Amino acid sequence: MPTFDLGLEHVSLDFATKTIFTDVTQGVFEGDRIGIVGRNGDGKSTLLHLLKGTQAPDSGRVTTRNGLTFGMLDQRDQLDDDATIREAALEGREDYEWAAQTESREIVEALLGGLNLNAKIGTLSGGQRRRADLARLLLKDWDVLALDEPTNHLDVVTIHWLAEHLKNRWAKGSGALLIVTHDRWFLDEVCESMWEVHDGQIEPFEGGYSAYMLQRVERDRQADVRETKRRNLARKELAWLSRGARARSTKQKFHVKAARELIADVPPMRNSLELKQMATSRLGKQVVDLVDVTQIFDREQGAVADIDPDIADMERMGTDSESSAGTQIDIVTPMVQEPQAFGSVTMDVDDADDPRLISAFGSRAAQIAAEHGLKAREAVTGYNALRGMTENELAANEAANTGADATSAAAHIEVSGREILDDVTWLIGPGDRFGIVGANGAGKSTLLKILDGSLAPTAGRVNIGKTVKFAVLSQRLDELEKLGNYKVKEVLSRYKPTYIVDGKEVTPGQLMERLGFEGAQLMTPIRDLSGGQKRRMQLLLILLDEPNVLIMDEPGNDLDTDMLAVMEDLLDTWPGTLIVVSHDRYLLERVTDEQFALIGGKVRHLPGGVQDYLDMVDDLKRGKALPQADSADAAQSAHTAQSENVRTADEQSADQPKLSGKEYAQASRRVSAIERKLEKIEQQKGELESQMNAHDPTDYEGLGKLSAQIAELETQQGELETEWFDLSEQLGK
Repeated sequence: MPTFDLGLEHVSLDFATKTIFTDVTQGVFEGDRIGIVGRNGDGKSTLLHLLKGTQAPDSGRVTTRNGLTFGMLDQRDQLDDDATIREAALEGREDYEWAAQTESREIVEALLGGLNLNAKIGTLSGGQRRRADLARLLLKDWDVLALDEPTNHLDVVTIHWLAEHLKNRWAKGSGALLIVTHDRWFLDEVCESMWEVHDGQIEPFEGGYSAYMLQRVERDRQADVRETKRRNLARKELAWLSRGARARSTKQKFHVKAARELIADVPPMRNSLELKQMATSRLGKQVVDLVDVTQIFDREQGAVADIDPDIADMERMGTDSESSAGTQIDIVTPMVQEPQAFGSVTMDVDDADDPRLISAFGSRAAQIAAEHGLKAREAVTGYNALRGMTENELAANEAANTGADATSAAAHIEVSGREILDDVTWLIGPGDRFGIVGANGAGKSTLLKILDGSLAPTAGRVNIGKTVKFAVLSQRLDELEKLGNYKVKEVLSRYKPTYIVDGKEVTPGQLMERLGFEGAQLMTPIRDLSGGQKRRMQLLLILLDEPNVLIMDEPGNDLDTDMLAVMEDLLDTWPGTLIVVSHDRYLLERVTDEQFALIGGKVRHLPGGVQDYLDMVDDLKRGKALPQADSADAAQSAHTAQSENVRTADEQSADQPKLSGKEYAQASRRVSAIERKLEKIEQQKGELESQMNAHDPTDYEGLGKLSAQIAELETQQGELETEWFDLSEQLGK
């Protein structure tokens, strides 16, 4: 019988305008690993505060085992701004103290790597403060650990490390873990049971997030609830989970047969062929081509916040630390040091308005121009409505992007420093759905700005199709701040009365309801919306502008798991080119068809999804160098690296078979045969997809035949992958 740690007994709690809990009884036992989900505002964070004792219930009581220690990561830290990182996060530990033990050294290197331990907390960015607070918590021993959105501000590699740390932090059957997060991969990887907070109640489920989805769909089916939209979204997500989602291909989370029975009539996530045809008709054949693009930030540049927030935070940390009087530099060596490219490029610049000067030198651009005797271009009257800029700006951009030959009056200006992009060629076509991952500071935001033309590269060309209409969902909500005084209804009245979505005519108000808003909120001022509501409103207004290229930078911020499913469902029917940057691997692989990593100044294709990127980082951790890859060979090189990793894993796991004798030998041979067949199918699919890309987009009959061949291959692939999973479990892989 597991030991009882703490729990709620008939607890009720009301706030001024909402009932949070009604007669709730629930307990936490030794060995529990509980994930907590629910809509924003339903009481997930309040539940943690009730268990911690910082929130008192209106009725009922919270019981706690004697001597229990409870550690909690709140959404807002309580760190002292005047304290140093060493004082606040390490509580005064010297380097030899935290470095002497493997566990504490891993925590410090993973969370505080690259930071100066003697820097003041008040000089840190929000993400750096979050890491410091998490390190403070994990460095202590707790009986119960409660984490509220622990993955916020962490990159994919650190999220993966945190999952492994939490799984191995306690011995089996000891300690207890409570996690509130919207990161569904993290929930599935770490948690063994789930609590759903809704309608004043806490409903428990066995298993991780995938098992929770299965049970929730079955519950809804049996009860015949009226929440039709919510139920269908859940079934659609369950369908994706059970059809070989790459984010969980290493471990099956629930019984496949039961899941398939529930989702038998659920169509595929999206009709890729139809969406590509629609995107081609809207965009033509050219969308965005990066050709031999290099982007360098000058070493002496101080103000780069407008170019890349991640790099700005890192550079500001170094600058502030070094400039502080009497401050000693004590930089923590990161657990994994991703390669950074440095180099120099000579630009031929005609005038002081050249956008490459601003992208390379930032606030020092005017000073550099003056030092080389450059003057501003004479004003050119007129406005080009098609491209949305003045003729002067248009001419400057064209000169930068086409690499115009230098005139005799051109100044030769050398830019030396950090290379975010190193001679990258990347072609993005109509209907492509690409996801981008990379470490904080790798330059993902810079890459997005170069793609949409708002940042001119130091060298190379960016060719943007004439019919392209960009929309950018940024991490910031600056656009909505300008509309703060307007009511939601007033803002929606500026747009068309009806739109065609998924073949049906809908109004902006109906789209708003689909994104989780209620009719009564039409009269709410924009400034009074919550963070999650503003995020959804930002997405709604972008879609109402009808762009054909959508760029999304961390779209999952401030959204709960249900709203993430709604957004993903909406994007499934969006006919355009989609570029997504996110640390949420579940979301990234759910809404995009291909994933890429920005690492070492190169954009590398990830045929196996985000796991390929984690394998690259793991190789770096073990001292291996990244494989050399030109932009044109990125996909093949990543595929080769993945195959080598698979073979290595096979050789290691062969030492620990779950079968014996003849059965093990037969299963091993079958696994090898399946892998060869899967590799051949991938090659065939690649050839067919290349044929489709080159095919006449108006020849629907020919495209249909190619699509049918691809679908047949995907069916074979799915059957082989299912068999591979079953055999791998028997072999202990």
